[in-house]
Amino acid sequence: MSGVIVPCPVCQVKNRIPEKKQHLGPQCGKCGQKIIVGAASVPVNLGDEDFQHFIKSTEPPVMVDFYAPTCGPCQAIAAFISRLASQYAGKVVVAKINTSDHPGTAAHYQIRGVPSLLFFNKGIVVDQIVGAPEESDLVLKLEDLIESS
Repeated sequence: MSGVIVPCPVCQVKNRIPEKKQHLGPQCGKCGQKIIVGAASVPVNLGDEDFQHFIKSTEPPVMVDFYAPTCGPCQAIAAFISRLASQYAGKVVVAKINTSDHPGTAAHYQIRGVPSLLFFNKGIVVDQIVGAPEESDLVLKLEDLIESS
């Protein structure tokens, strides 16, 4: 089971928060206290079977990294994509989808090259970057996404 382990701020019990639920305001399993995942946030791995439901049901804006594991530029930006997932926790949900394993979603959004980053607001694509952006350019894009939501 993937996810992050976060201690409760009140009772210090360690809670495993599944990556696909870290943006939903999880609560401690022992005392019920709200847990802020924050710095422990990781990009959410999506697949063809859950992509549409996740995008349409997620309240904060979503940035999706369409990548392939054998793609050099994809590997080059992976570290700062993960860093941005933590930095923007609660403001933007950062997700990723492996286009080699899940070609249906990539075809649906006409992804012809990776990396491609799609930005969603309320389930609708509002922006896109094709190719490996500089981290500073991506930060500006995320700030614009937050302002427009």
